[in-house]
Amino acid sequence: MIKVLHVSDIHLGSGLSQGRINPETGLNTRLEDFLNSLGRCIDHALSEPVDLVLFGGDAFPDATPAPYIQQAFATEFRRLVEAQIPTILLVGNHDQHSQGRGGASLSLYRTLGVPGVIVGDTIATHRITTANGEVQVITLPWLTNSSLLTRPETEGLSLEEVNQLLLKKLQPILEAEIRRLDPNIPTILLGHLMADRADLGAERFLAVGKGFTIPMSFLTRPEFDYVALGHVHRHQNLNPNGNPPVVYPGSIERVDFSEEKEQKGYVLINLAKGQADWEFCPLPVRPFLTINVDVSDQDNPQQAILSAIEQQKVSDAVVRLKYKLRSQQLESIDTRSLQKALQFAHSYTIYPELVSQLARPRVPEFGDKVSLDPMEALKTYLSNRNDLQDLSEEMLEAAEKLLAGETGETTNSVESKEQLNLL
Repeated sequence: MIKVLHVSDIHLGSGLSQGRINPETGLNTRLEDFLNSLGRCIDHALSEPVDLVLFGGDAFPDATPAPYIQQAFATEFRRLVEAQIPTILLVGNHDQHSQGRGGASLSLYRTLGVPGVIVGDTIATHRITTANGEVQVITLPWLTNSSLLTRPETEGLSLEEVNQLLLKKLQPILEAEIRRLDPNIPTILLGHLMADRADLGAERFLAVGKGFTIPMSFLTRPEFDYVALGHVHRHQNLNPNGNPPVVYPGSIERVDFSEEKEQKGYVLINLAKGQADWEFCPLPVRPFLTINVDVSDQDNPQQAILSAIEQQKVSDAVVRLKYKLRSQQLESIDTRSLQKALQFAHSYTIYPELVSQLARPRVPEFGDKVSLDPMEALKTYLSNRNDLQDLSEEMLEAAEKLLAGETGETTNSVESKEQLNLL
């Protein structure tokens, strides 16, 4: 059996606003969180040891990370080079320039010819000799329109038509790679892509609109023993009842609050021809916590918010406190007290939200009625508006004509309609 470690979506350098500077290291604490998670992945690869490491793309938030972040990434992967564990670094959408050409943040490894490191920036098949046998890996980096199409080909086409044309172009290219495979050697498809059954996480907010969705029929080929994917931050197997497994390991750390409830980790695979036994290995990542509280009906809103905080485990978590209140309650809120209550959080943000009085029922007689006859509703409303009593008769008359579909308008009825439009 060939042991493979599959990790993806490291996004080293993300979420720095959620951290603070560690005075002992000079690094942002959230950067240290991401490095600790990556370090645990590499630790496991070395302790097994595995025969191959697959990185599914998106090393950094963008294609031009700061040099110290690049150095931190390289330091971890150098450990694999020193242990002579072959590694494939696939190019994801965040590893590319905005024009979608080349893997700018990872191309250095190819340029330097780092031993045992393959940069997957093209659709190609790589035959790798490991300590426990050979394995074939087809790399499918993030594809954009410019990857496969020319501008004249896409001119005048809708987005859906462009996507269909991309799939039409991709299919024979992928088929050609499959036909060149050795049927006796285990095969992995390593792709950074959006599969059509994928359950989305934070990537929906991270420039995912520039790509296209690849159907499962492209991935569930009998020639593949395991499909290693990147791009989607939520761990999932898209083919749970069949072969091959089509697995997103997910990201190794929470990027934002859309991933608050998600478990993070990587995947370990025991691979042989026709067999892929895999397990998800969770990582002990920093918790994210949202505290939602509506104090708009509270006599003591300050105490209600503090009570809501006390009921949660805020220690060492990235916390956001969201509370709703009325404008009349603003003066009763002591922000410093809230900050003190959150002082043991790793970091926190406070979001007050004013509740619009227009959203509240202004006519008690309406109660909780879901539907009401329009004329009855208008009569009830007017009976509660002393300032409209002089116009009520004309407004009711105008309303009846509107509901009846009449088009004749007098000056008074036009004025009454204008009043109705203000309601």
